[in-house]
Amino acid sequence: MATANFLLHPVRLRILQTLLGAELTTAQLRERLPDVSPATMYRHVAALTQAGILEVVRERPVRGTVERSYRVRQGKALVDADARTTMTKDDHRQAFTVFTGALMADFDRYLSHDDAEPARDGVLYRQGAVWATEEEYAALVEEFTAAVARRTHTTPGDGRTRHVLSLVLVPDKPRGVGGSDQPDSD
Repeated sequence: MATANFLLHPVRLRILQTLLGAELTTAQLRERLPDVSPATMYRHVAALTQAGILEVVRERPVRGTVERSYRVRQGKALVDADARTTMTKDDHRQAFTVFTGALMADFDRYLSHDDAEPARDGVLYRQGAVWATEEEYAALVEEFTAAVARRTHTTPGDGRTRHVLSLVLVPDKPRGVGGSDQPDSD
């Protein structure tokens, strides 16, 4: 499993987000991420491939070289529970900043298209709160994970449009602070 620092590098994270649910060549990645220089793109794609996070799904000869198509190996593109437990608060703060920055960049990239219409396109961003025991919370996380996993095996075509799902689950406060079973009385 790769480390959080490896996966959450800003350029590598953008590459992974661009490849989620897609198979793209490095040239196609460069079209989608034009601000990343070719040398930087190739270096990070190579590092992600060497780490086993990207896999080559197709090779074809093109003008004396080999063009490769890549996809994300979902199970390898995660910061696992063991790695998360060794992260400091500052590590988590930095990782979350990189994550939200990439999320904002994705949203800005979508909005930059002249024909983007968020309401028509089904854009959704919202927050909700639930009160849950540790067991109920674990079940909720498992439900989210299973729901997304059921859809990650579909492919382009048949009128499908790629949607990027981002999920953040944050407790209101740490366990045991202020009686976790009662709302704050501000």
